[in-house]
Amino acid sequence: MDLATIIGIVVCFGGFLGGFLMEGGQLTSLVQVTAAAIVFGGTAGAGITSAPLSDSVNLMKITMKAFMRPNYDLGPIIAKFVSYAEKVRREGLLVLEEDVEQEDDAFLRSGLQLVIDGNDTDLVKDILATELRYLEDRHHRGALYYETLGGFAPTFGIIGTVMGLITVLANLGGDVAALGASVAVAFVATLYGVVSANAVFLPLANKLKRASKEEALMREIMIEGILSIQAGDNARIVREKLAAFLPPSMRAGLSEQEE
Repeated sequence: MDLATIIGIVVCFGGFLGGFLMEGGQLTSLVQVTAAAIVFGGTAGAGITSAPLSDSVNLMKITMKAFMRPNYDLGPIIAKFVSYAEKVRREGLLVLEEDVEQEDDAFLRSGLQLVIDGNDTDLVKDILATELRYLEDRHHRGALYYETLGGFAPTFGIIGTVMGLITVLANLGGDVAALGASVAVAFVATLYGVVSANAVFLPLANKLKRASKEEALMREIMIEGILSIQAGDNARIVREKLAAFLPPSMRAGLSEQEE
């Protein structure tokens, strides 16, 4: 569970609603079914129109990556490759067959199996690079979908407000107090659009982009480690190659994790 996503959304809405109440507002005045239907219905429809249907169907699965992000701890990954390199230097590539069978990560398992099977280095690199490229593309589509929703939501909020004002202007001859309430209701649509875009859609897009970069970095480290093992590099060289992907602050703890 990624607490940052949950805490961020709670703090955002808490600040927004808290400030509204401190100004003397009533929460009931923010609940407008018509405005919600216009803004969220219109935004959802525009999102479905803008992307392949499969992206819309898989949106919930994509969204869970923002709330249930894996722990991309790179230290243990590097330590694992150092251990593999030591084994291979002593006993050869075939010694990794048992490790491959027990490996949970499909990407790493596939890469190691390609090496054990004796495939050419360029072929292994091309296959893994292609898989990584399409993985990044899938993640990018999820972030792009939320960016699209974040762009449409404020616009549909304005549309809802304009529709409400049309009704107000058509009844200018009525009770002034009632007209004032109607104007307030009309602007709720704009509020829904702006808040949903800036508190939910765009932050989720940014979170998905970050998650994609973190997973891509982990895969790049795996590719480099797999190729290093295939090349027969000793454990120290493997460690130095993979540690180069990390900032200096993270390299200090590698020795402890290897132990």
